[in-house]
Amino acid sequence: MRYSIPYNKRSMYFEIPEEFNITIVNPNSKSTVKNIATATKESLSHPINSKKLSEIAKEKSTACIVVTDITRSCPEKELLPTILEEIEKEINRKDITLLIASGMHREMSYDEKIEKYGKDIVDNYRIVDHNAKDQKTLVDLGITKNGTPIRTSRIAAESELLVSLGVVEPHQYAGYSGGYKTVSIGVSGDETISHTHSPKIVNDARTRVGNVKGNSFQEDMIEIGKKVGLDFIVNVILGKEKEILEIRAGEPMETHRMLIKDAKALYEVPVKKSFDVIVCGVGFPKDVNLYQTSRAASYVFYAPTQVVRNGGYIIIPAGCQEGAGTGVGEQRFFSLLKNNSLDEILSKNDEFRAGEQRAFVMANVLKHCKVIIVGSYMPQVVTDAKMIAAKDMEEAFGIVKNDFGSNVDLLVIPNSLITLPIIQ
Repeated sequence: MRYSIPYNKRSMYFEIPEEFNITIVNPNSKSTVKNIATATKESLSHPINSKKLSEIAKEKSTACIVVTDITRSCPEKELLPTILEEIEKEINRKDITLLIASGMHREMSYDEKIEKYGKDIVDNYRIVDHNAKDQKTLVDLGITKNGTPIRTSRIAAESELLVSLGVVEPHQYAGYSGGYKTVSIGVSGDETISHTHSPKIVNDARTRVGNVKGNSFQEDMIEIGKKVGLDFIVNVILGKEKEILEIRAGEPMETHRMLIKDAKALYEVPVKKSFDVIVCGVGFPKDVNLYQTSRAASYVFYAPTQVVRNGGYIIIPAGCQEGAGTGVGEQRFFSLLKNNSLDEILSKNDEFRAGEQRAFVMANVLKHCKVIIVGSYMPQVVTDAKMIAAKDMEEAFGIVKNDFGSNVDLLVIPNSLITLPIIQ
């Protein structure tokens, strides 16, 4: 029998040794939003715990919409026209800025912006790539109760109306993404991003994928977002084909809370046991570099229950065309993994620079499991990062059989970044 899993913008087809014991899990299903423009307009007409966006915009002269970058699946191209139409009832187009929440990632190319936001918007609106290293573009807003310094985009902080877009899905540290996070991390400075990803926060047992209760990372996201002045969010839940399942808009806190409840019902799925091997599908845009691809391994490892056995394998098909990634954060991640032993990384108790926290997380994964990246365009980058490069799934399964023999319990998660298996 042939199986398929996302790989870049297409699928990778493969066979699994028939003697393996195979379990496949997918997120739960829900009807797709049929007319995105109509659904977006409906969400703006009935915002959660908030006035309508056009009413908030009254008597304001400037607006900033914080949008996600190319590494995120948020469908801005479909959402923005309706949102902009609503804002432009009160604010002139020339006074609206689209600010790309790049975090520590690289700038987007013109073609990527066309793909992400649409040509009409790229050619007719002011769009700014956030730069977390450019101190001239940042302002200081104090510190959070967790001691995180708040350095954020001047454009975001000084705009009279601040709106953000995002996707609500499982997240390594926040528990679930979306809400305040697009602003709190996406347009913050290096110092803020580094501190929110410090050993103290990353090592906290409550800072885990799927958990928001008592989560200090999520607490920082909320406090930072409020200090920056986020007025309104438009967030979505996506299906396994990146289709929109739900759109909600309104006051950030309550809107995010409602979406998390719905996301949990979709993405958290039961399994009966832990497994020797887990095959994780990632696909575009996350599999363009190793930094983003490695999320699949850490999401599985840090799941609420231990679904991969110690000494097991995590197999991830990913092209990683950009190697480890070309942004500052991605390069820090790669450098730390390449130039230090796993024990040296795990004994690092001082502050991480933004990006290095992913090396720390992956070092812990690699101490307990082996990670195989299948079909990488840059296999040397994979091996330099202490993972195993395999040219195809047949080679990957051969590595497993050499280690475990034929009696292997295998879990396949075609959409691993939106599927959270939990042993029940």
